[in-house]
Amino acid sequence: MSALRELQDDFQAYILRAPNAAIARVVDAGNLAAEERLRVYADAYRLRLLEALETDFVALRAYLGSDDFTALGEAYIAASPSTHYSLRYFGGQLTDFLARTRPYSDAPLLAELAALDWALSAAFDAADDPVLTVEDLATVEAADWPNLAFRAHAALNRLDLHWNATAIWRAADGGTALPAPERAGTAVPWAIWRQNLQTFFRSLAPHEAYALDVLRRGDSFADICAGLCEWFDPSDAAPTAAGLLKQWIVDGMLSDFSA
Repeated sequence: MSALRELQDDFQAYILRAPNAAIARVVDAGNLAAEERLRVYADAYRLRLLEALETDFVALRAYLGSDDFTALGEAYIAASPSTHYSLRYFGGQLTDFLARTRPYSDAPLLAELAALDWALSAAFDAADDPVLTVEDLATVEAADWPNLAFRAHAALNRLDLHWNATAIWRAADGGTALPAPERAGTAVPWAIWRQNLQTFFRSLAPHEAYALDVLRRGDSFADICAGLCEWFDPSDAAPTAAGLLKQWIVDGMLSDFSA
């Protein structure tokens, strides 16, 4: 290994707080000792990671408050060091961290706030897939509809939330007082997506959540209709599925279809 590579590895290890020999490779400069010079870079790196978390987890930060969020960020940085050259992906494990790490796991609302924050960030940054239109389906023959399968837009995501995370997010985003935590009796399905440059989320009725999940899995229109018979008379299943499909297209949730 070259001397330069060894120096780079030691410097990176110091930044990541791993034992290393970097301090021996740095000289004092004026009033700054070698350790202080290195600490400038290490502190700046951690502050940049914290800044990335603050940007991606708006509702979670608002709910915890600045000091507690910083403490959470420091704990997360220590447990889940960044493994990607882009800060965009650094917060990807925070939801799991909150769900499995005490004392945060004792407050499950925190993991749901993180999941919602991350889903909205992911929707905003998702690939610019083509957007399916109603006109795109105008040429489909009636006999081909049962076999149609649809591809969801890259920005579309689904969450099932027990807590009022979306109400807290709205308040945090609007700069108003946060509502008190509330837990629903059963999980509420939500869709999160982007249309143009704006992100959206809305709750789904159980049958719509089912149909959207089946569609995202790649099942056919006929499969969606068959599943909807759990909620509707068979004669109403196809019109219901068609209505849901039209709404998803209008919302910009779908990207393509195939027969």
